[in-house]
Amino acid sequence: MTATAPRLVAFDLDDTLAVSKSPIDPVIADLLVGLAEHVEVAIISGARLQQMTAQVVDRLPPHPSPHRERLHLLPTCGAQYYRLDDAGLVPVYERSLPAADIAHVMRVVETEARRLGYWHPGPWGDLLEDRGAQVTFSALGQQAPADAKAAWDPSGRKRAALAAAVSEHVPQLEVRSGGTTSIDITERGIDKAFGMRELSARTGIALDDMLFFGDRLDEGGNDYPVRAIGVPSRQVHGWPHTAELLRELLPSVRHASSAVSAAE
Repeated sequence: MTATAPRLVAFDLDDTLAVSKSPIDPVIADLLVGLAEHVEVAIISGARLQQMTAQVVDRLPPHPSPHRERLHLLPTCGAQYYRLDDAGLVPVYERSLPAADIAHVMRVVETEARRLGYWHPGPWGDLLEDRGAQVTFSALGQQAPADAKAAWDPSGRKRAALAAAVSEHVPQLEVRSGGTTSIDITERGIDKAFGMRELSARTGIALDDMLFFGDRLDEGGNDYPVRAIGVPSRQVHGWPHTAELLRELLPSVRHASSAVSAAE
């Protein structure tokens, strides 16, 4: 872990806190609440707000907690930012792509995916999704099972080819690999590094006082930008691994929190 206890702990969502597109396990819910008793807790993901709410917020213990205000949600890689209080979600900021850009991107992605043979004839859910600040293409559909997604493009070659093809038609936008079967299209400069910098600016917590957990910290992975800007990071392999590391982390943040309280 970090040399000293972090003041903020941030997480990717799919394959870090939960199986892709699935609700968090009660074990993770309890660990997040326990962590929020002592430090700020953030979740940053390419998912839209509704997906994050269904996977995380709706699965937290139902009783109001004085620590809920320590939860930060940054959907669409930080293009949007919400805080949580006992009354619900409170927007900090909400960026979005112009409607004309979204319509153009969706046409381009479908055209290029069909040309490359990546437009699935029988997907699990929508292949294209307008997330407001982001357009996402999911090659097998939004609700594809985890095993099918893992087998579709293990090398990342298909996603890279599609991203490169789409980029040629939307040079004003950013096109990058997202999850195991997806590409995301956003404003230029909008990635998880952007979201983490916004989080730092608005909480006053330095990047090196944070700790980030993600499953795609390899160069080219959608969590890599967080590591690249200097946030101490831990690579994980699914939510049980994250739970194991959080159990190791909790005593140190609890001790640090108690020391601060005693000093005050």
